Amino acid sequence: MDQDLHCTAEKELLEAVSRITTSSTTSPSDEEENQPKAEISCQVRKENPEKDDMQDSSATLSPNSSMTTKELQEYWRNEKRQCKQIKLLFEIPSTRIVEHHLSKYVMYKIIILQTGSFDSNKSVIERRYSDFEKLHRNLQEEFSEELEDVTFPKKTLTGNFTEEIINERKLAFKDYLRLLYSMKYIRRSKKFIDFLTRPELQEAYGCLRGGQYTKALEILLEVIGLQERLTRGNPVSIVPTLCAIVVCHKDLENPASAFEYGERALSRLRVHTSHRYYIPLLETMITLAYELGKDFLSLQEKLEEWKTKKDPIRVFTLKELAVREYVQ
Repeated sequence: MDQDLHCTAEKELLEAVSRITTSSTTSPSDEEENQPKAEISCQVRKENPEKDDMQDSSATLSPNSSMTTKELQEYWRNEKRQCKQIKLLFEIPSTRIVEHHLSKYVMYKIIILQTGSFDSNKSVIERRYSDFEKLHRNLQEEFSEELEDVTFPKKTLTGNFTEEIINERKLAFKDYLRLLYSMKYIRRSKKFIDFLTRPELQEAYGCLRGGQYTKALEILLEVIGLQERLTRGNPVSIVPTLCAIVVCHKDLENPASAFEYGERALSRLRVHTSHRYYIPLLETMITLAYELGKDFLSLQEKLEEWKTKKDPIRVFTLKELAVREYVQ
């Protein structure tokens, strides 16, 4: 009897929280084949979901919780934000033919959108047939089993520039990218992510090394949004790009913007203090904070704390690290 009453009380608590937040839960079974559970920070169990939900909720919110209604709403809002899946959609709306001296090829315009809502931060890149071909070849080395039944459009001896062939390849490449993205191990692989971001990053870092900070910043800001979506499960991987943005803003005398992106980078290194960018970033942030009249003492304390724990080694400046990225 006591056990039944306890279960009833827990169930009523969960229903009350649900009414407060007016949030709904969905079963993973509908998209289980295409959406990896690892991307969802609070996973929904396949077996006994009601029991698991009750255990999780009772572990974090007991009947004796002192949280107010507003605090409960904020708590569950944060939980939903953490659990929100990001799905990307690939479109190839157009192409253009490029002629360089003795070479001629087709560039395919790829638009990458986030589904589920209006996406004002869509990413636009261009790739040619040989880029797709190289990606497929590289992926086959690591994911031969997954790609066993995947058809890749073959080259033709003639007619590569006819409207019919180009349109066929547009559809084929769009389906190809969607299929790759549906496979969780492939979409998280460095080879797939590099295909979508590396050419632009190489160009941006080339501009940075050449002192073309405005152009470098323009490209980096285009890439960072896509990088964040593609590497959601590995936030540390975008730290170099964030730091390159800091360097560009700093050299363009935009300290406030530099500090903003520096904070974003530091938040990703909070538990990765051995990362090669950590100390150079801290030193840059101390300089920026002092210039902006912000609190730099807490940053200074972190720097001193790190120095007392680590053996003194040569540390590059943030800019020195940035210009070394993507050097062939």
